[in-house]
Amino acid sequence: MGPKEMTRETATVFIQAWWRGTLLRRTLLHAALRVWIIQCWWRQLRARQLEKRRWMALEFYARREWAAVKLQSWIRMWRIRLPYCRLLNAVRIIQVYWRWHNCHSRGFIQGEYELKESQLNIQLEISLGSQACKVHQCIPLPLKE
Repeated sequence: MGPKEMTRETATVFIQAWWRGTLLRRTLLHAALRVWIIQCWWRQLRARQLEKRRWMALEFYARREWAAVKLQSWIRMWRIRLPYCRLLNAVRIIQVYWRWHNCHSRGFIQGEYELKESQLNIQLEISLGSQACKVHQCIPLPLKE
């Protein structure tokens, strides 16, 4: 028997070995595919988690920045508002004294009237400084007949 000749038993063993190798390679290929699918799923899950963490960190940073800006604006507002309120109060005080002075130095006229059938009733109060004068008058109206 030569090296190229095969007996039936040798051929059977050869075919069985080939078939077992094919089954083993197919099983290993399926296992490798399953491992690859699980790895892809795991990488996607980790990528989503990482993206979520990044987004949360960005939101946290944005909230902190917004809070800092808001606090700075409040502080700037109060630093400007206090002198403004003092100035406004001083303006009001000056206006009150000025109006009081004008009222007492120039005087004012206050009055009311009532119109009846044939006469006009007038009541006037004139103030000039510390002096006051009250006038009550009834004026007859001319009637056309």
